[in-house]
Amino acid sequence: MLFAWVLPVFAQVSRPRGLEDRGPLTRITFIHYRNSHAKPPWAGGGNGKGESKCYDFLARGAQWRSAEPYFVNPTNEDGMAPAFVESAVTAGVSAWEAYGGEVFGEGALDTSANYNGGDLDGVNTTSFGSYSDNGVIAVTTVWGYFSGPPRTRELVEWDMLFNEYFTWGDADANQTLMDLQNIATHELGHSAGLGDLYETSCSSETMYGYSSEGETIKRDLNTGDITGIQELYR
Repeated sequence: MLFAWVLPVFAQVSRPRGLEDRGPLTRITFIHYRNSHAKPPWAGGGNGKGESKCYDFLARGAQWRSAEPYFVNPTNEDGMAPAFVESAVTAGVSAWEAYGGEVFGEGALDTSANYNGGDLDGVNTTSFGSYSDNGVIAVTTVWGYFSGPPRTRELVEWDMLFNEYFTWGDADANQTLMDLQNIATHELGHSAGLGDLYETSCSSETMYGYSSEGETIKRDLNTGDITGIQELYR
């Protein structure tokens, strides 16, 4: 499920010269469901021309204008070592940057980092926590300017939550686990500016909107993912 909030109050903040015509600062929240869920009724299909391009953007042109640091809270209920959690997220970052260049800044462990309901606080975070729907694997909120001329659009913050209802780890070692690197790579696609895909013809893409225990295909980008990140950051 995807939600968007428009908060006009943020439209009054000081903006760089020449960007007065860009839209208000808003947030988009992506809800990553387990495979058993039906396609959300709001999910679109294809590119409007009867075909699927297997990539989508939060908004065309909405990208990071400079790489910003992010913080990983490794605290979890499944006994994963901090180094394992950090490496899973770092691997996800590397998967996107291999094709999109330096999208993200430096990552660091920080046990105080948390989702905060996706509220804007100037810090990019990933952490574990509870979520009200047990069918939801992860949630990522991205703040940015998504309207106005594409040249003025910009991403400004992201926050990611892994639902502790699931048992996380390395699915290569245990197929009953929700693979952390697999899900982190998908969620980081949102953080970079890409949207979900729901067409079955795109089910091999990292940005396909469903996942399940034992899945690892999203660790590596597929052709649509590569085209999308390169088109956004070319």
